[in-house]
Parts: sequence; structure tokens; C-alpha cells
Amino acid sequence: MERLKRTSLSIKFLLAVLAVYAGAAFLDFGLVMTGLQETGKMFLRLIPVLVLVLGIMFVINKFLHTDKIRKHLGEESGWKGWIWAMITGILISGPPYVLFPLLEDMRKKGMKNSLIAVFLYNRNVKIPFFPVMVYYFGLAFTIIISVYIIIFSFLSGWLIQRLCGSKERD
Repeated sequence: MERLKRTSLSIKFLLAVLAVYAGAAFLDFGLVMTGLQETGKMFLRLIPVLVLVLGIMFVINKFLHTDKIRKHLGEESGWKGWIWAMITGILISGPPYVLFPLLEDMRKKGMKNSLIAVFLYNRNVKIPFFPVMVYYFGLAFTIIISVYIIIFSFLSGWLIQRLCGSKERD
């Protein structure tokens, strides 16, 4: 019993998932195999994105030191930090949950929460989708919705900055 108390929560979760899979396999083995195959396919599709994010994190850790991040994305970054957050949010692709470790690392090195909000909000401006959006909705709609997303990203960042105040990185 003492050993079970010392077992980490992640190991307990893994054991619980394995127990559920074992129970499901007892009921319908084919369904479990199909689920495992689909999980494997999804993992293979995520590998390039994970490699990209790990590569970006490596470059950031190697070349972008804390003082540079604080200068461009920290308290003293001014309007340039907001512009950098907007541009990188628009240009970067991939699912947000893959970017969270990257953003956590940037936050630890001095990136403001308000700029993280701007970055995440601007991920909704999808340059590769512009041709499809123009085809289905028209050029005016595509431009207006993109401008609104950018404007509201700044509003969101401003609200985060006001709500978090001086405790922004706590």
C-alpha cells in the first residue's frame, strides 16, 4: 500500500487506461485493435509537428536567451512585442496543444501573458485558407474577418494585461 501511495499520478493514470483497454479488449477485441491502429495513425501524423516544435524550442533555448526574449516579448517590449506576437501567431501552424510547451518555455523566459494571448488569438488568421475563404465567402468577408481577428487579439491581450496586472508572470 505504501508503494502505491508513492506512485506518481501519471503512472496511476497509465495503469488505469491499460486496465480500461484490457476490459474493453475482453468485450470486443476487434474494436480495441481498431482504436489502437487509429491512435497509431494519429501519432504518425503528429510526429512532423512535434519535431518542428521541438526544433523551434531547441533554437530558442540555444540562441534566444532570457534577456533577448524579455527585450522583444517582455515588460519593456512595448508595441514591438505586440507586433511580434501578432506576426508569429499568424505565421505559425499546428494544433495549439503542441504549441503550449513552447509558449510555457517562452513565458518562463519572460514573455508576457498578454502577448501569449495575442499569439494564440492570431492563430485563427490562416493564410493557407485565404483562397478557400475567398472562394466561398468573398474577398471582402475574408479581409474583414481577418482584420477583426487581429483587432480582437489586441483587445484580448489588453484585457489579460489589465486583469493580471503586475502579477502577469506569477
